[in-house]
Amino acid sequence: MGVPYVTVNVLEDDLLRNGMKEFSQWPTFPQVYIDGEFFGGADIMIQAYTSGELQETLEAALNG
Repeated sequence: MGVPYVTVNVLEDDLLRNGMKEFSQWPTFPQVYIDGEFFGGADIMIQAYTSGELQETLEAALNG
């Protein structure tokens, strides 16, 4: 979608992986954060992309 992003491989570090699950209260990966807030996993991202919500959220984060 043409926005800057950073990836982190949490599967390489058990402490980080378990900490991310606890922090987000989401049990699976990938986990997507937008503007520092947990947005969702793959299923949520697909739904948000399809509905246009993802584009709106990204634009708001970039312009906010």
